[in-house]
Amino acid sequence: MSVDIDITGLPAERIVFSPSPLAELGNALHALAAPGHHPGLHGWTAATAAGLKPDLADRLYEAHFLWSPGFSDILMAFAAVPDRQGQPGATLAEELDILDQLDDERFVASALEFSCSATYNSGGPSPLIDPPGRERALQTAAARGPRQEDFTRRLLTDPPAIRAWIRRLLEDCEQAFFADTWQRLRVQLAADARHKADLLRHKGLAEALAAISPALSLTGEGRISADKLTDGLATALDPAVGAGITFVPTTMGWPHLLVLHAAGWRPVVHYPVDEPDLPRPPSVQIVRQRLEALAHPRRMELARFLARGAYSTVELVEVVGMSAPEVSRHLSTMKKAGLVTTRRRGRYVLHQLDLTVAARLGSDFLAGILR
Repeated sequence: MSVDIDITGLPAERIVFSPSPLAELGNALHALAAPGHHPGLHGWTAATAAGLKPDLADRLYEAHFLWSPGFSDILMAFAAVPDRQGQPGATLAEELDILDQLDDERFVASALEFSCSATYNSGGPSPLIDPPGRERALQTAAARGPRQEDFTRRLLTDPPAIRAWIRRLLEDCEQAFFADTWQRLRVQLAADARHKADLLRHKGLAEALAAISPALSLTGEGRISADKLTDGLATALDPAVGAGITFVPTTMGWPHLLVLHAAGWRPVVHYPVDEPDLPRPPSVQIVRQRLEALAHPRRMELARFLARGAYSTVELVEVVGMSAPEVSRHLSTMKKAGLVTTRRRGRYVLHQLDLTVAARLGSDFLAGILR
């Protein structure tokens, strides 16, 4: 499964690397709403949440579906404004001005995209003008609580008033905590964007993608492919919004790799800046292969022994009561998944569970599904 972006013939100058203060604020709000996704930010989320005034905390809860569990495209509004050529604003105020340029239909559709994911790629009508879409948005919001349902109803009834309300909310967040956070992060993010742009210039797109994330690759069909637990297809060649693609670095968004691939929007890859102390997670395919390998009860039994020490096939046959061909087949499956290591001792080949890989499987699984 993957989200692919068609870049056939796209010139390098149409590929933009730039931080976005509004997108980073969205990540900060997501971290506050879902701190379990961001173990490296526990100190920041705990201190920030404790310092929020009750009124601001209540308002954040009302609108929290804009950044949790999903991430609304309105937080990267520059991708829908042709005049921006894929460039985010330099300040939060500038990005909020860009957000104000979206018409009500596009704003509402993007704000409520959690209720219309089935039409995300194809670009269905806005819930503002589509009665079935409106009803679906209200039903989905109701499942998240009465305050979210009421907020959604007000957004559908009076978009200008709620848009002004959201802008004030984001401005209040900047004043309360984000200005200091952005001041601390913006230099690092700008430096990372410059570094990736230099890689693109001097070593090509494939090298730049490899440095951005192991989940990104350049295919032979002229596409950028993002290893995700979903399927999607976008184009960076839409003349209506301007050909190009934007890469936005984030510190607070780790481990999420977000790909904006909505119809009628310029594609955006919102990538986490590497944390030097954290290992890069394997691909979704490898994680799935390892989980499937361990799901078989006989392989689970083998893992019990292999976790304790190194065993030859002959020894495993004796302790688990399987035939030698059975044991060999199961060991082959586990080895292909990277779960078992082998070494030769004389005429025997010894097998052992890779404890480091097994210990990381839970965190790799979470990184894969959260990416």
